[in-house]
Amino acid sequence: MELKIGIAQINPTIGDLEGNAKKISDYICKSKKKGVDLLIFPEMVITGYPPQDLLFNRTFIEKNIETLERISRQVENDMHVIIGFVDRIDGELYNGAAVLNNGRIICKRYKTLLPNYDVFDEVRYFTPARENLPVDLEIKGKKFKIGIEICEDLWDKNYNTKITDILYDNGAQFVINISASPFTDAKFETRMRLIKEKVKKFRKPFIYANMVGSNSEVVFDGNSVAMDSDGKVIGWGKEFEETLEIFEITTEAWSGKEKEIKFSSRVERIYNALVVGIKDYLYKTGFYKAVVGVSGGIDSAVVISLAVEALGADNVLGVMMPSKYTSVQSMEDAKTLVKNLGVKSYIIPIDQIFQAYNSTFTEIFAGLPEDITEENIQARIRGNILMAISNKLGYLVLSTGNKTELALGYCTIYGDLSGGLAVISDVSKLDVYELANYYNVLKGRVVIPESILTKKPTAELKFGQVDPFDYKIVSPLVDEIINNNRTIEELIKMGYPEELVIDTARRIRRAEYKRRQAPPGIKITEKAFGIGRRFPIINKFDG
Repeated sequence: MELKIGIAQINPTIGDLEGNAKKISDYICKSKKKGVDLLIFPEMVITGYPPQDLLFNRTFIEKNIETLERISRQVENDMHVIIGFVDRIDGELYNGAAVLNNGRIICKRYKTLLPNYDVFDEVRYFTPARENLPVDLEIKGKKFKIGIEICEDLWDKNYNTKITDILYDNGAQFVINISASPFTDAKFETRMRLIKEKVKKFRKPFIYANMVGSNSEVVFDGNSVAMDSDGKVIGWGKEFEETLEIFEITTEAWSGKEKEIKFSSRVERIYNALVVGIKDYLYKTGFYKAVVGVSGGIDSAVVISLAVEALGADNVLGVMMPSKYTSVQSMEDAKTLVKNLGVKSYIIPIDQIFQAYNSTFTEIFAGLPEDITEENIQARIRGNILMAISNKLGYLVLSTGNKTELALGYCTIYGDLSGGLAVISDVSKLDVYELANYYNVLKGRVVIPESILTKKPTAELKFGQVDPFDYKIVSPLVDEIINNNRTIEELIKMGYPEELVIDTARRIRRAEYKRRQAPPGIKITEKAFGIGRRFPIINKFDG
């Protein structure tokens, strides 16, 4: 006997219960036409993930349950559907999976391991499952024991309770994990390793159904996968794409036809994650056009290129805002870039506005030399111009600061930090260069001019200025501090100069107030600035 199983790897929107329900219903209809016996949706697909404090809204919880019940009524007897939702029992909330069949909800299972780190805050909202038993389902006249678990239940290394093992030990013939597992640049390999370990240990199939798309700062890569009892991949949902993945598995040997997975490079994954992040952030917040300040530097070049890929050239505006400090080369590079991308652009010089500012401060700044104040005024003028365009024309401002600079505080609050989305705030300076090179290769031509890739980085806020960092050293050092939580002692033992380590750590600590006021950014690493990294603004600890 063969089971035809479908994974509905879809992109829900947080809080859009009606829109999510329609998408779910459409996939149920598609699956029925294709003869699917068992259809699997991701974790909390009705509500979208992560709904955060929406979960404290009683009406939201009630509507999500009503939506589940309404969806169940369209599921006929010849199909079973597993779907993620939020349940409420005796006033407590549970992250749940419901099994639908014959017009009703026939059983439910709940998440046991509640993640409480990084962007996850589930202990704040949910109660863990009280038991972990397989469900008994009759499909095509035959009875099956199927284990159902939810996301973190698979990631059991740091837990005493091993949910997958418990389900297999209690007779599950295969285990299904419904998930909303966020993308990071190395997550795919880790997931595959975890699943392979379980399959190898129990010699039974494992099916993993992940969410795709982006909600707020978090991107979901999809990459749903099914492995048979031999560890062969027999089903795979494409990376960063909505898809209905259908595969067949025999119930005698629990084996299926092997399917090839397209493995992408790290830079390709990051690129795709950022494109999805931009597209979904804008569309889900009601924007369709974006504006970028184009300086002729590497960061703005990468951001506007990503925006074009996400939104289309007709929906992206490039604005060049030169001053007397802007080099001829930078202007030429900026002009060449917007021409190569095919975007509409404007040149708005800021010298007269800058002079007006300086005149305004003649009395109060009398006798004081020019310093970083005048540099920051220029950045704030540019930020105000972009925000005015946003207000008047309805474009979302994409800020262009990278993770390394944001960590070091090498950015101007209310200036280049202004915007609605910080596209590359989780991308290190070195990875920005990788993305630029990748983009040119992807397009088969030089879109981002070679001179942008080779010239020394500079903010051009005064004559002769260049960035005061050796990014080949400082960029990986920042990653060690932020991503890997290295201590000063560890970094010195790794070979970083003590003075540089202490200075870098101090800069990171002192810039927290800036980051707290920065736009939300797209998370692509294990530790991004934003909701997953919580440090106090007032912090005198220098260790």
